[in-house]
Amino acid sequence: MQIKLEAAPNKAVLKLNGRFDFHSHRDFRTAYEDAMQETGVHEIVIDFQDVDYLDSSALGMLLLLREKSEAVGKTVSLTGLQGMVKQVLEIANFGKLFTVTG
Repeated sequence: MQIKLEAAPNKAVLKLNGRFDFHSHRDFRTAYEDAMQETGVHEIVIDFQDVDYLDSSALGMLLLLREKSEAVGKTVSLTGLQGMVKQVLEIANFGKLFTVTG
């Protein structure tokens, strides 16, 4: 999976591309830790527009991100959900844990 960090006013956007699975753990953690250290960032947006697969380890990584971001007063939102990725996140009730947009 490829991850691109983009800055926007008051938020950091992590644009994911490819398969979000166990092998993405290190890259995903590095990207969100970089985003959390940015001054002025109050929200971390995870953009799933170009993600075609995710597994249970990806769900765990998202939950860990949520926990760490809440500890430092930041929020996490998910965007660009579609297809199987959207179904998996809906089945896991992630809409109750995260703000879901677009």
